Amino acid sequence: MKTFAVNGAGLGLRRELLPALDAGVPEVIKFFEVSPENWIDIGGRLGKVFRAYTERHSIVAHGLSLSLGGPEPLDIAFLQRMKVFLDEHNFALYTEHLSFCSDDRHHYDLYPIPFTGEAVQHVAGRIRLAQDILERPIALENASYYVTPPLAEMDELSFINAVLAEADCAFHLDVNNIYVNSLNHNYDAAAFLAGLPGERIVYGHVAGHDLDNSGMIIDTHGQAACDPVWQLLELAYQTFGVFPTLLERDFNMPPLADLVEEVEHIAMLQQSSGERG
Repeated sequence: MKTFAVNGAGLGLRRELLPALDAGVPEVIKFFEVSPENWIDIGGRLGKVFRAYTERHSIVAHGLSLSLGGPEPLDIAFLQRMKVFLDEHNFALYTEHLSFCSDDRHHYDLYPIPFTGEAVQHVAGRIRLAQDILERPIALENASYYVTPPLAEMDELSFINAVLAEADCAFHLDVNNIYVNSLNHNYDAAAFLAGLPGERIVYGHVAGHDLDNSGMIIDTHGQAACDPVWQLLELAYQTFGVFPTLLERDFNMPPLADLVEEVEHIAMLQQSSGERG
């Protein structure tokens, strides 16, 4: 049986949820996830609250700004600060997006990388360098995108597989991003899922999305996950085996009880798909 850094179903730790969580963390939540950029320089009372969570719970770090596909050199000073932060709080796992978000400065918008052989080599080299500086592996997440990258020499699936193979790194599977991209770019989500390297999967995300006025599906993490996304997650478990999975919710935050229902749905799918222990 494959061993994972965390197990079961998790929830993104957001500041809006702290008062409700302080009354008691529901048993179904086996781990939390944070974006380290949102906590790395936080001190005072909130910093102490965060330290208490990292001491008591398993927490995954999901980065926003390494810009692994970006054109500018990696921000070495930022990576060194990140290493100290990850070490200090003993995060169970560190993941990042297969995208870029910077040119001459850091941004939090995620942009698609050109699907080219040159880009595969570029990204893989940056992943290896980042892992060396951080002294820990990075799991790459498949990202949503809204415009097909110019100069593409391959499709999205081929690009993801090529980067993971060239960098020889782990995979963070986001099923909502597959669903969103499949609608926006007109491909079969189940066939796309089947073509991914299941042996590299160490972690997963499920989330909701919104419909833009233009008709584009936007990966906002601002709604409950829809039935087709839940079905895709179940198919992923049936295809690759059960892996730890987190519910993302970043906007339009409902009461904790509503989020717990979704986390329970993850746990139910995991159990029905054969998780043991």
